Amino acid sequence: MPIALWALTVSAFGIGTTEFVIVGLIPTMAADLGVSLPSAGLLVSLYALGVAVGAPVLTALSGRWPRKQLLLALMLLFTAGNLLAWLAPGYGALVVARVLTGLAHGVFFSIGSTIATSLVPREKAASAIATMFSGLTVALVTGVPLGTFVGQHFGWRATFLAVAALGLVAFVASLAFVPRKLAQPVPASLLHQLEPLRQPRLLLVYAMTAVGYGGSFIAFTYLAPILQQVSGISANGVSLVLLVYGVSVAAGNVWGGKLADRRGPVGALKLIFLGLAAVLFVLSVTAHSPIAAVLTVLAWGAFAFGNVPGLQLYVVQQAEAHAPKAVDVASGLNIAAFNLGIAGGAWGGGLIVERLGLMHTPWIGALVVLGAFALTALAGRLDRRFPLPARAAGASPVACRPLIARAARGLARPGGARLGP
Repeated sequence: MPIALWALTVSAFGIGTTEFVIVGLIPTMAADLGVSLPSAGLLVSLYALGVAVGAPVLTALSGRWPRKQLLLALMLLFTAGNLLAWLAPGYGALVVARVLTGLAHGVFFSIGSTIATSLVPREKAASAIATMFSGLTVALVTGVPLGTFVGQHFGWRATFLAVAALGLVAFVASLAFVPRKLAQPVPASLLHQLEPLRQPRLLLVYAMTAVGYGGSFIAFTYLAPILQQVSGISANGVSLVLLVYGVSVAAGNVWGGKLADRRGPVGALKLIFLGLAAVLFVLSVTAHSPIAAVLTVLAWGAFAFGNVPGLQLYVVQQAEAHAPKAVDVASGLNIAAFNLGIAGGAWGGGLIVERLGLMHTPWIGALVVLGAFALTALAGRLDRRFPLPARAAGASPVACRPLIARAARGLARPGGARLGP
């Protein structure tokens, strides 16, 4: 993989860290700012709102910007937002800082997928996306614990200063290694940019994303209480399990990208969703044994984010066929779907814990993930019944056009096609 792709990965790591690190700092921040725990928790929701709004809307409005300039501007906005959090005199300023960084997050992952695919040969497209997203997935379990450690020992403001420094490193790396001339989507009006919202096939992909991640986060949100209260693992032991889980997540993300390259996104996603549902069902049984629970959690990590590259690649394919002037926006809407799924899963998990009990979250989450599998199977049937037109796949000169054109030509044949060798 080219070094420019690793610059994107560093950016993704910093962005992922700043999104989730606040969860471990909520009690400290609430006490320091003199606000309630729910008010401090609202900072998480506002960040997600910034992501959901920033991904589709700002990606559409920035469609005419050269890709590298836009990438550099986003990293400056991200760095500025974290510096504002570091210097925030009170709760209100911190809210503004979180929204700003959320906006940068949304647009970065919108354009990041198409930039990543433009840096590699077409048969490596899904793996390139997986490499970039590995920065986000590793941040979930490595950057977040490290950031929490810094905040607990040096104050929560020090965490945001450290993340701002990471954003500056990512800016310099992107400035130095990302090519100046990247394939530029054809600019279109805002109305045309929002075309994905009127396309049933793209809405189906967004539903796959939201339902799949919603089901997983029903249980993942309460993984630590499950390990402590049901499995009998100590708090220090839970931290170690989560760190090892992060390694499993990173490996699963790369594996998911290669699987999508070999089998195509739909074939890969069906296997991953089935595996994820199976692991969640198994956790309902193995959670009562510390060793079995840890092994199940490690398997969970391998499936949990392995669907990211396949989902992003599938969005690009469908957008090339059904909304060729809004490929970046279509990708951004999928990022919004990720966040809506995570938010909905965490909220639903809370209701389940309150009304049914902690150990009902894994099997109910598994049922929801099976819903994502059913949606994916439906998408595959539609691909076979209504193949992507080759002329639509080749109509828009975006970065990953050769990949999409190849997929469309294959889908035009009976039985569909596989991406990759």
